[in-house]
Amino acid sequence: MTDVAPPHAGALDDALLAARLCAYDPVGLGGMILRGGGDLRDAVVAALRQALPEGAPLRRIPPHVDDAALLGGLDLGATLAHGRPLRQQGVLAAADGGVAVLPMAERMGDATAARIAAVLDQGEIDGAPARVAVVAFDDGVEDEAPPMALIERLAFRIDLGDCRPCPIAPGQPVARAASVAVPTDMLEAIAGTALALGIDSARAPLFALRAAMAAAALDGRDVVREADVIVAVRLVLAPRATRMPAPPEQEQASAPPPPDDGGQSDSGEEEQAARQALDDVVLAAALAALPRDVLEQLAAGRTRSRAGGARGAGERRQSAQRGRPLGARAGVPRGGLRLSVIDTLRAAAPWQRLRARGDGPVRIRRADLHIRRFETRAETLTIFAVDASGSSAAARLAEAKGAVELLLAEAYVKRAQVALVAFRGMAAETLLPPTRSLTRARRALAELPGGGGTPLAAGLAAARGLAEAARTRGRTPFIVVLTDGRANVAADGSTQREQAERDAEDAARAIGQAAIGAAFVDTSARPRPEGARLALAMGARYLPLPRADAAAMHRAVTAAQAR
Repeated sequence: MTDVAPPHAGALDDALLAARLCAYDPVGLGGMILRGGGDLRDAVVAALRQALPEGAPLRRIPPHVDDAALLGGLDLGATLAHGRPLRQQGVLAAADGGVAVLPMAERMGDATAARIAAVLDQGEIDGAPARVAVVAFDDGVEDEAPPMALIERLAFRIDLGDCRPCPIAPGQPVARAASVAVPTDMLEAIAGTALALGIDSARAPLFALRAAMAAAALDGRDVVREADVIVAVRLVLAPRATRMPAPPEQEQASAPPPPDDGGQSDSGEEEQAARQALDDVVLAAALAALPRDVLEQLAAGRTRSRAGGARGAGERRQSAQRGRPLGARAGVPRGGLRLSVIDTLRAAAPWQRLRARGDGPVRIRRADLHIRRFETRAETLTIFAVDASGSSAAARLAEAKGAVELLLAEAYVKRAQVALVAFRGMAAETLLPPTRSLTRARRALAELPGGGGTPLAAGLAAARGLAEAARTRGRTPFIVVLTDGRANVAADGSTQREQAERDAEDAARAIGQAAIGAAFVDTSARPRPEGARLALAMGARYLPLPRADAAAMHRAVTAAQAR
């Protein structure tokens, strides 16, 4: 009975197969990321643990774990009791030979993820072995993901969100084979598929290679075959695809026939044809593994960049009172800073025997004091600068109104505000000051004026003014411009088109120089170079959306904010 799943196995089957592959080669494959699925994820972890040698440890690592608990450090109680430094084992070292589970991995800080990644790379902590298979649970919403340091070092990414609970048969420990050979054509198929799918990470094809070797070993073979490569490509490369592969080049009918060499080249041509057939089969398997919505995103060139953190979230800032814990540092608790009692005691403990003449059971000096650190996200402000001029003003304003309402519906969760600037006639007007109130927005947007000239420079300048004011209040601004890019009213109110275009470009360049995030939505029926040129000057993402409705605009804006 083979352990290799059929090419069209479900997500749960893929997860269970990935668990057995990880059990066979935990160091080489690193582990997996499981998104959604609820209790099914625990079943996959149980299957992974059962496939490891008997007695394999399992440890859970919370997202806000400190360095001492993660990597080991001073054992405070034992040090105070014995009067000399004594170390404690960290959770990663305690999980050596087993599984480390990361619940809510999307909330893990980059620094903690980097330390876990370093242990995965080295396989040890201060000389002590720490060879673990990591399973990260991704409980975030659509726009959240674990830190990139983890994503890059875990071979498998599987979404169990659409899987239904079902009984899972208990697994058996996997036996490690002596060696598995990889033919050259299999190596070329893996590398060629990674290239065709636009995967630029060197780890991905290495993960695929090791997964193919593990699949062959689980099937009782010592040579990698086509089925093993298909499994590896489906589980490792397909989730990492960033583009649709180019169609195969068509053979030219007028190509001259090959020279007659007496049949000596027949074997070479047959070998080349066999390799091409293998590449086609493997690539077809990778494409079949992509979900439909991913295929649509790839075809539209709008793949998400899951780099950790919420899409559209504000800048990260250090805080003295609240937020995500960042650990402690040496310092005096003044000016609102909070004392970290445990870290202070940990710093003082090794010196107690030398401070025996002091008063009190624990003798603390100024140099021992440590303060707590936190990180918060700044509130965001999305500023819509909408072209309300011309005959299509009503449609553009209706689209903007719908997008504003969709963004405001998420305002409470994402700590976001929205503002709206409309430019028409001879000037720009702030129709909706920064707000997170959906009721206020609907009341202000009930009737919007339209028609007249296009003072694009004035609209961009007004949006930049709102953005800079938001920065002074600690918010992170993002400007969304909706226009066809054809300015015809200059900054001084004149109607000279050339001057109006120069002023608009200067205003766009000012936004770019201020390093304000922006997206330029070109609403013209046929995108023209003016819009792309203004987007380039702003440093903005250019989005030609001639027939975008509110939902499409909302998706485009949130995707642009994630870049």
